[in-house]
Amino acid sequence: MTTPNIHALSNGHVPGYITGPDGSDPLFTGMAIFTIVLIIAIGGLYFTLHALPEKMAHSDNHAQFQLISILAVLALFTHNNIFWVAALMLAAFRMPDFLSPLQSIANSLVELSQRKNKE
Repeated sequence: MTTPNIHALSNGHVPGYITGPDGSDPLFTGMAIFTIVLIIAIGGLYFTLHALPEKMAHSDNHAQFQLISILAVLALFTHNNIFWVAALMLAAFRMPDFLSPLQSIANSLVELSQRKNKE
C-alpha cells in the first residue's frame, strides 16, 4: 500500500466542508435540498393563509361567498393586502339582516290596509 503524496505543510486532517477530489460537495447538496424544501413549504403556507377567508366563508355558508372569493383572488394577483383584509372581515363577521324585519313590517301594513278596505 502506498501513501499519497501529501504536501509538507498540510496536516493529516481535512475539514468536512472541503470538497473531495471527486468533485462532490455534500454541504452544497444538503443546502440546495434544504432551500428547495423551504421554498415549497413557505409557498404552501402562503397559499394556505391566502385561502383562509374562503375556507371561513365556505364553512359558515356565507351569502357573500362569491364576493369573498373574488376579493381573495384579487389580493393574490395584485398583492394589495387591503383586498385580503376586506375578504377576511367579510368572512369573519355576518352582516345583520335588515331586510326581514322591514319585509315583516311591509306585510303587516298590507294586511292592515286590506282589513281597512274591507270594512
